[in-house]
Amino acid sequence: MTTSSMPAEMTPLRRWLLLVAVSAGVLLITLDNTILYTALPTLTAELGATASESLWILNAYPLVMCGLLLGAGTLGDRYGHRRLFLIGLVLFGAASLVAAFAPGVTVLITARALLAVGAACMMPATLALIRIGFDDVRQRNVAIGVWGSISVVGAALGPIVGGLLLEHFWWGSVFLINVPVVLGALVLTPWVAPRARPDRSRSWDALSSLYAMVALTGAVFAIKEATGPDPSWPLLAVTAASAVAGAWLFVRRQRELDDPVLDFAVFRNQAFSAGFLAAACSMFVIGGVQLVTTQRFQLVEGYTPLQSGLLVAALAAGSLLTSLAGGATLHVLGLRTLITGGFILGTLGMTLAALGATSHLGLLVTGLVLTGAGMGAAMSVASTAIIGNVPARQAGMASSVEEVSYEFGNLLAVAILGSLATLVYTLTVQLPSGAPAGAADSMSQAVTVAPGDPAVLAAAGAAYDTAFVTVLAIITAVVAVCAVATGWLLRHYGPGTPASAYESNH
Repeated sequence: MTTSSMPAEMTPLRRWLLLVAVSAGVLLITLDNTILYTALPTLTAELGATASESLWILNAYPLVMCGLLLGAGTLGDRYGHRRLFLIGLVLFGAASLVAAFAPGVTVLITARALLAVGAACMMPATLALIRIGFDDVRQRNVAIGVWGSISVVGAALGPIVGGLLLEHFWWGSVFLINVPVVLGALVLTPWVAPRARPDRSRSWDALSSLYAMVALTGAVFAIKEATGPDPSWPLLAVTAASAVAGAWLFVRRQRELDDPVLDFAVFRNQAFSAGFLAAACSMFVIGGVQLVTTQRFQLVEGYTPLQSGLLVAALAAGSLLTSLAGGATLHVLGLRTLITGGFILGTLGMTLAALGATSHLGLLVTGLVLTGAGMGAAMSVASTAIIGNVPARQAGMASSVEEVSYEFGNLLAVAILGSLATLVYTLTVQLPSGAPAGAADSMSQAVTVAPGDPAVLAAAGAAYDTAFVTVLAIITAVVAVCAVATGWLLRHYGPGTPASAYESNH
C-alpha cells in the first residue's frame, strides 16, 4: 500500500477537520509571504537595514522555499505527508520565535530562511493530504476551493495583520503570531490526518534541490543587479550564468533519475500547465500590487502600516466570494470560465487601478476589488487543475509543483517589481540642490535622510509615483497575457467539462 491509500476511518467529520488543520498551515505560510510588506519600513528603520538587505529579508523566504519544495514533495511520498506536515509545523514555530527576537538583520534573514524550510515541508503535504483524504471528487473540489481561498485571502490579509500588529506591538509580533496557530495545528493534525503508509520505494534526490536553489538564487541576483542604479556587468554575467547552469543541471538530472522530483511529462496535460501558470501569475499580481501599494502609501502619503494594509485589503475583499465559489461551481462552469475569465476580470481591474493609482483613490480601490475577484476565481481552481491531472501516487510531486508556482510568482514579484520600482525611481528623481546623497537611492532612503525637508520629499514622492504607475502598468500587461495563454490552453475545458483526469484516489 502507498500514500495513495486512504484509511477506512476517514469519516466525513474527520475529513473536514483535516481541512481545518491543513488550512491553518496554509494560512501561516501565505501570511508570512506578505505580512512584511507593511512592516518593512519599520524593520528597515529599527534594524538599520540597507535597501539590499531589505530585499533579502523579503526574498529569503520564497527563494529557499522554491528551492526545497520539489524535494519536499518527494519526501512526503516516501516518508508520509502527515509526518512531514508535523515536522514542518515544528520548524515553522521554532523559526518564528527566532525571527521575532532577532537582534539584527543577519539573524532575521537566517530565520526567514528557516521559516521557508518549515513551509516547504508543510505546503506540499497540505494538498497531498486533501488529495488522499477526500475520495469524492465533488467534495475534493470544494475542499481544494477552500484551500485556494485560504491561500489568496491569507496572502491578501498579510499586510492588514502586519499593520494591525505594528499599531500595538513591536515588529517581532508579526512573527510571534505564528506560534499559537502552530500549536493548534500540532494538536489537531495527529487526530485527523490520514494514516496511510509511506511509499519507501520513492527516492529523494538532494542534488535536484541544490541545482534548483542555484538556478533561483542566480536568477534573483541577476535581476537585482540588472535593475540596480549602477549595475556591475561582470557580476551580472556571473549570476546569470549561474542561473542558466543551475537550470540546465536540474533538467539534466531529472532526465537521468528513474524517480525524478519533477516529471516534465506532466506538463503535457494542458489543464495542468494552465493551473501552474494561473497560480504563478495570481501570486505575481497579488504580491506585486501589495508590495508597491503599501510602500507607496506609507512613504509618499504618510499612511500608517495599518492604513496601508487596510487599503490593499480591497484585494482580499474582492477575492473572498469568488475564491470560495470557484471550487463549488467548477463542475458547472469548467476550468476555462473560472481561470481565463478571472484573468480577464483582473485585467479590467488592474487597468482601473493604474488609472487611479495616484490621483483617484476610489478608482484605485475599485480596481483592486475587481483584481482580487479575478485572482480569487483563478486561484480557487488552479490547484484542482494541477493535482487532479496526475495519478494519486504523484500527489506529493504535483502538490510541490503547485506550491512552486505560487512561491515562484511571489518571488518574481518581489525580485522584479521591487527592483524595477527602485530603478524607475533612481532614473526619474530630480532632487533640489543640496539634497542628501542617499535620497537619490530610494524613496525609503529619502524619508530616512531628509525627514523634514518638504522639497526633497516632494521630488522623491513624484519619482516614486512614476515608479508606482509603471509597475501597475506592467502587472496589467502580465495579467492580459495570462488571460490569452490560459484561454488557449483551456480551450477544451469549457462549461460542463471534467477538470480532473484522475478522479479516484487509488
